[in-house]
Formats: sequence, structure tokens, C-alpha cells
Amino acid sequence: MTADLSDPVELRRQDFEALVTALGWVNAVRFLQQYETSHLDYTRERDQFLPAWDAETMLQKLRDQVK
Repeated sequence: MTADLSDPVELRRQDFEALVTALGWVNAVRFLQQYETSHLDYTRERDQFLPAWDAETMLQKLRDQVK
């Protein structure tokens, strides 16, 4: 991927994309929180964007993707 990395917004976007690819969403956010002060509460906010699946539903969704 070639981009103008002198643009701080593009640099940050690519950095976060690399973190998510390497660590997954949750660990990428946890990593960044070690270096940035935030007033956000990921644990509380994740309920707003994660589906309300129980364990059996999640397993079924995973099985469906493998098929």
C-alpha cells in the first residue's frame, strides 16, 4: 500500500489498521490506551456496537462462516 505518509491522518489510519491486523480490535484499543489518556470507557461503550449474542449464537455464526 502506497500513500502519502506525510499526512498525519493517513499515517494514523495505516498505523491503526496494522495494529488491528496484528492484534485484533480489542487488543489494538488496549495497546493505544496505554499511550493515550482517554475519558472513554471501552467496556461500557462496547455494548453499543457489539451484537448481544450468547455463546451458542456466536458458535453458530462461526460455524456458518466456515461452511
